[in-house]
Amino acid sequence: MSIQITYFVHGTTTDNEQHISSGWKDVELSELGHQQSVALKEQTKDMRFDVVFCSDLKRAHDPAKLAWDGLYEIIPDARLRECNYGDLNGASSDIVEPMQEDECIEKPFPNGESYEDVKTRIADFIAFLKQNYDGKHIAIVGHKAPQLSLDVILKGKTWKEALAEDWRKTKSWQPGWVYVVE
Repeated sequence: MSIQITYFVHGTTTDNEQHISSGWKDVELSELGHQQSVALKEQTKDMRFDVVFCSDLKRAHDPAKLAWDGLYEIIPDARLRECNYGDLNGASSDIVEPMQEDECIEKPFPNGESYEDVKTRIADFIAFLKQNYDGKHIAIVGHKAPQLSLDVILKGKTWKEALAEDWRKTKSWQPGWVYVVE
């Protein structure tokens, strides 16, 4: 069994530009995010996917459509959503981000979920892929917490390592990260 996943993060949102952590708040792409999503089509023109999955939140579903509508089947899946920050959905990133790296890895955000809860959702999604997409190349458009969960589940990183090496901190964005499910 082998499934290749190429993971893409959604484009810049209006909340990103205002230093807001959206969580489950459904926000629009900014003009820059729209441009990034359109550019993704060109950046991936030499790649071939069997299917594209995305979070059901607009900021992930819209980029998938902008990049690949008409080329691939695009399937929204709620398991690929960002972490639910509960009472802090849409709060300042100055409040949310420190909590992501400390107390809310295992303990849920107030009236929300923890990063461990997100990891459970992503593990369920991976089990679904194993049952239905063996031998396929899957594209995913998603968010930070699901991507870090893949680092923990598939690359054997600890949460501390995944968070410390996150491309957002190291300023090492790229047009897709590859994961292999075996």
